[in-house]
Amino acid sequence: MSQAPPPDILSPAFAADPYRAYRTMRRDAPLIRHEATGSYLVSRYEDIERVFRDKAQEFTTENYDWQLEPVHGRTILQLGGREHSVRRALVAPAFRGAGLQERFLPVIERNARELVDAFRHTGEADLVEDFATRFPVLVIADMLGLDRADHRRFHGWYTSVIAFLGNLAGDPAVAAAGERTRREFAEYMIPVIRRRRESPGDDLLSVLCAAEVDGVTMSDEDVKAFCSLLLAAGGETTDKALASLFANLLAHPAQLAAVREDRSLIERAFAETLRYTPPVHMIMRQTANPVELTGGTVPAGATVTCLIGSAGRDEERYADPDRFDIFRTDLTTANAFSAAADHLAFALGRHFCVGALLARAEVVAGVNQLLDAMPGLRLADGFVPVEQGVFTRGPAALPVRFTPVNG
Repeated sequence: MSQAPPPDILSPAFAADPYRAYRTMRRDAPLIRHEATGSYLVSRYEDIERVFRDKAQEFTTENYDWQLEPVHGRTILQLGGREHSVRRALVAPAFRGAGLQERFLPVIERNARELVDAFRHTGEADLVEDFATRFPVLVIADMLGLDRADHRRFHGWYTSVIAFLGNLAGDPAVAAAGERTRREFAEYMIPVIRRRRESPGDDLLSVLCAAEVDGVTMSDEDVKAFCSLLLAAGGETTDKALASLFANLLAHPAQLAAVREDRSLIERAFAETLRYTPPVHMIMRQTANPVELTGGTVPAGATVTCLIGSAGRDEERYADPDRFDIFRTDLTTANAFSAAADHLAFALGRHFCVGALLARAEVVAGVNQLLDAMPGLRLADGFVPVEQGVFTRGPAALPVRFTPVNG
């Protein structure tokens, strides 16, 4: 009896329900050579954790040379060694501690409030269209001191970039649109960066322009590439994380009620969402030399596609992994937004997501204000949320009803 072929990440069945496919992969084919994408698919938590921690320096981020550089320019994600550590030291302070709390938390809270004010009196909203897709882009634009009137352009750019990253089938039109976005964004940003160098303010763009570590500063191209990366990574991921968090809570009313009652549980709900329905399902690395993983050997110079969406449902790592449970004991909220996280949604190791604390701040502020504005929150009658996407994934729409609140 011949064995069934492994699931195909480009198939309609996979797009409809990747979690079923992930389960099959982990059990029967934890390492798959996927010819269409020219990569090796890795689905088990322990293997992906090893790839990200990379204690033996077996993996590089050279895959970003073709995956990111055509749309962003050369970014910090492609760098290694001292070059990476110095560049990370240039940008990281703005995204943690006092820099985040004092400078940008008011920006985050103001943007959440303004968006909520537009619908709090109506008793209905689409949390994707009216909040999640707008909130992180507006926050980043304000953090950088960019013109809020250009919000639609920013959203269009990051949508194009994410489509490029997720273009696993190699659609030439998507590739061309991504490369066009790089040119358009550079034409927009480089003059702004030069003006900011001449007349700095207290915004993040001015901070990046002035940052210096060990005599190293960022060029105009460096700053532009980082802003492009921030807009795409920070927009798409927080957008989908917020929508997924609410979809998960609305599907579990007792847990929604618990979070409404005790807002310290928002971080638990966010961490569990990152495990259960992560916004990014795939992160790639490249092998520096032949590497043994569960299921076989990956040759040197090969692309490894780490299936984050699978790792979060690994039966060997989490109890009852297909159940959404903000109270689970095998996920530590205290570490969930640091490089010591016991989920893989932000990666791990030296390339752990620099924006993890920004994402936490946005989600906590956004969820707090939405819950305050929406007593009696429930899905619109008859609506069942549907996730969309393969590379990144989240609800396409989330229409809700609630008791209107004025003020």
